[in-house]
Amino acid sequence: QVQLVESGGGVVQPGGSLRLSCAATRNMFDIYSEAWYRQAPGRVRELVAAITPGDNINYADAVKGRFTISRDIAKNTLYLQMSALKPEDTAVYFCDYRYGPNDYWGRGTQVTVSS
Repeated sequence: QVQLVESGGGVVQPGGSLRLSCAATRNMFDIYSEAWYRQAPGRVRELVAAITPGDNINYADAVKGRFTISRDIAKNTLYLQMSALKPEDTAVYFCDYRYGPNDYWGRGTQVTVSS
């Protein structure tokens, strides 16, 4: 059974930065696509950024130029570097690893952007 554990969330002022991490219990980057999603109170979960095994990356329009998705294969860890944070980025952030019918989610980490 694969487990994903997110970390790095917290409270930050507008304009600040955070780096989220998602550690997997085994190496999955060779065939799995990875993504970060977020869910704000009262809203549906939305895709933030995604990366494929071939390193194709896409971002939601709302975060382009501010967020960067990356991974460290040696550490089995996915990252989301978030900069120029805005109050509307406040949400629970989840990592997702997916291959065919296999779909694994972390439990989420809270990001709050507030002055």
